[in-house]
Amino acid sequence: MGKITGFLEIDRLDRGYEKPDTRLHNYKEFVHPLPYAEVGRQAARCMDCGIPFCHNGCPVNNLIPDWNNLVYRDQWRSALETLHSTNNFPEFTGRVCPAPCESSCTLNIQDTPVTIKTIECQIVDRGWEEGWIQPVLAPSKSGKTVAVVGSGPAGLACAQQLARAGHSVTLFEKSDRIGGLLRYGIPDFKMEKHPIDRRMRQMEAEGVIFRPGVEVGAGTSVQQLLTDYDALVMSGGAEAPRDLAVQNRELDGIHFAMDFLTQQNKRVAGDAEEKAAPNGTLTAKGKHVVVIGGGDTGSDCIGTSNRHGALSVTQLEIMPKPPAKENKQLVWPDWPLKLRTSSSHDEGAGRDWAVSAKRAVGENGKITGLECVRVEWKLGDGGKMNMVDVPGSEFTLKADLVLLAMGFVGTRKAGLVEQAGVALDPRGNVAANTADYKSSQDKVFACGDMRRGQSLVVWAIREGRQCARSVDEFLMGSTQLPR
Repeated sequence: MGKITGFLEIDRLDRGYEKPDTRLHNYKEFVHPLPYAEVGRQAARCMDCGIPFCHNGCPVNNLIPDWNNLVYRDQWRSALETLHSTNNFPEFTGRVCPAPCESSCTLNIQDTPVTIKTIECQIVDRGWEEGWIQPVLAPSKSGKTVAVVGSGPAGLACAQQLARAGHSVTLFEKSDRIGGLLRYGIPDFKMEKHPIDRRMRQMEAEGVIFRPGVEVGAGTSVQQLLTDYDALVMSGGAEAPRDLAVQNRELDGIHFAMDFLTQQNKRVAGDAEEKAAPNGTLTAKGKHVVVIGGGDTGSDCIGTSNRHGALSVTQLEIMPKPPAKENKQLVWPDWPLKLRTSSSHDEGAGRDWAVSAKRAVGENGKITGLECVRVEWKLGDGGKMNMVDVPGSEFTLKADLVLLAMGFVGTRKAGLVEQAGVALDPRGNVAANTADYKSSQDKVFACGDMRRGQSLVVWAIREGRQCARSVDEFLMGSTQLPR
């Protein structure tokens, strides 16, 4: 390990933020990196536990104590190699992953976990700055071809691993740019898009062919891909949003969160308004905004609405307000249920819990308010929790724009999934296990949110890597790719 008494001598210090008054006027990332010397001090806090719980907390099983030790010893390039051995894109996870590894850190028992996410991000950012990150070319070509459909983190990771195994990989994406939700779901103020472009250049040098603007299942058929390629990987994500069943749902002004967020990302990318918003501009400027859904997507809607210049932003969550602090004796080292306040919340938003929307009200076809009621969760027959309205708790919120950020109910069925003819699991996702990621159809594999349902970027990368190993073994009879 590094400094044996580091965790006793050095206080936790994390990256800082630009002040809200400044960052609300642009869409740039606002995190202030730590000096390299301070990153080394923070890495010295790693206890090198006998049982490193952070390994299990991290879905890609990052070798966290190893690269912490290397950073402490100022061996940054070796730390980068160790980091890349388990994670293709640590610059993505170092920006937008919620860091379950830190929740699992032994020092989190006393609420001072190692700043793992910060160290990870600064290792890879320094790697790019120093020119250490170069294309990794396969020693020989296999002669096999693979089509990967969907260019989110799962598809990107799968494609890169397969190219490095020597296969000829083509990555298809229905949108006009590569990146999936990394590109069009996550706001630029959380992750700018040049890290995606930089990885694309690396992957192109490694042999990956990118085909944006090609929707498999529409203009290009699944059968054509199965004819042209030796294997097909479905990594299209979970794109069917959960809708809001309220009276007057058809009123203008109620929209899915992804429609709102995608438009803004396209504007930041430089698209003209008619291209960014072909079906009409969605803006929060001068409006009372209600965001329904208490997760990360809802938080992203808050940050974007405030940058638009919303009059007010209110976030509603149907579940009860979580505790401010978890009971470590009950939940550690698992991911805890507790109140989480994001940087977007700090920029200004009202938050309310245990609230259910009942009816949209409006004038001239446009929404003006949202009728709500408070709810309680009570134990019912069979141990199931049931939602019960609280009598007399009705209230109405001003609402010119309602954004639905309640998650996703599975993958889109029309097009790719229907044409592939693959079996679905009870949740509506493509059925495939984590042993081989094979679907019910020959030559067809599935990974990422399309297989597991909506999840984290780090889970997508894990599944993309593991699926690539299974595809390589399917094509070649054996594989040297890691899981």
